[in-house]
Amino acid sequence: MKKINMSKSTNLTIGDAFELYIRKCTVRNLSDKTILSYKQICARFFDFYDTRKQVSTITEDTIDDYILWLREDVKVSDVTVNTYLRTLRAFLYYCMDCDYLDPFKIQLCKTEKPIKQTYSDEELERLLQKPNLRKCTFSEYKTWVFENYLLGTANRIRTALNVRICDVNFNDGFITLQKTKNRRQQVIPLSESLANILQEYLEIRGGEPEDYLFCNDYGKQATIRTYQQLVRRYNIKHNVNKTSCHLFRHTFAKHWVINHGDPFRLQKIMGHSTLDITKEYVAMFGNDLQIDFEKFNPLDKLNHKIGDGNKISMKRKGR
Repeated sequence: MKKINMSKSTNLTIGDAFELYIRKCTVRNLSDKTILSYKQICARFFDFYDTRKQVSTITEDTIDDYILWLREDVKVSDVTVNTYLRTLRAFLYYCMDCDYLDPFKIQLCKTEKPIKQTYSDEELERLLQKPNLRKCTFSEYKTWVFENYLLGTANRIRTALNVRICDVNFNDGFITLQKTKNRRQQVIPLSESLANILQEYLEIRGGEPEDYLFCNDYGKQATIRTYQQLVRRYNIKHNVNKTSCHLFRHTFAKHWVINHGDPFRLQKIMGHSTLDITKEYVAMFGNDLQIDFEKFNPLDKLNHKIGDGNKISMKRKGR
């Protein structure tokens, strides 16, 4: 008769261990999008190392060979290698914690972080020039408002499209973000310039308090892809080749740092779980920070330069 011991099974395959890991991620209530990204990124490692092998066969040398394979065979940059390693490391550290695998340290490759791309002041002046409300379509107008909103709040596009009209508090000057990347409700400041833009927009957009602030042409919730395409068309029309919604977020951070914004407030406004990403912005764009929101905010700064434009009324868009 086989003697019972305290050790866990060493016969667990990599595939079985990964299924247990995904189950644990589901129990932790990670988002479907996050879990899908874990599966997609780890699939690259599974192309390299057979999932039918025992998880206990993975060693530090295995990871070294994987890194070389990614560089030489897959031809990816070290930045991409680190993206793969971060996700794989979380899975393997889980295996180590469960005693499926002998512990060892997994280090990321040393890389030079590229400067994050942003919109220049000249590009922003083109994009923030208010369209003629007598001649433009509602689609063009709402895209202009949307770009002002992204620049004035540093919201991610998914977060912005989940803001409802009732989440914007004009009286007290803040916006409540119900859906964020880290799944925590967040309250951020509402600048005077953005408040004026949104108030005029809502006179035209109409809608009930529970309706989404940024909608499709019929007042209903819009998709991320729809607004990505709107921003792309709008920017190209205004001779701006950069078309990423996320660049408004980087631009917000750049202006904050250059104009001496407090890094702790920047962390809170941008919704970073830690100061790590905030420190990257500080390292890229400067230091010696202060706290005056209105002075650093790029939307306020550029709107003062551009001017309010002609406040021509537009008929309210039908639902």
